[in-house]
Amino acid sequence: MSIIIKPIITEKITKLSEVYNRFGFVVQKSANKIQIKNAVEAAYGVNVEAVNTMTYRADRSVKYTKSGLISGKTNAYKKAIVQVKEGETIDFYNNI
Repeated sequence: MSIIIKPIITEKITKLSEVYNRFGFVVQKSANKIQIKNAVEAAYGVNVEAVNTMTYRADRSVKYTKSGLISGKTNAYKKAIVQVKEGETIDFYNNI
């Protein structure tokens, strides 16, 4: 199973990649920083300087409707912000 689930492409992450050379990924919850670093280096062929991780919990919500209570939740996930060396970049759009 791969450690990297998918890249994150939002306005904030795109600005971070342009200014600070940082890229975002959704990764497995059990992965540590060393495993994330090795997976990004193997998948994209870049040298990783730093890895920051964040774990997001599942958010629960309750809606009151005519048919009664409807409860739901979002998925919990782990996000990694990876900084690559100066002059290197990751191109997410070359496979399209």
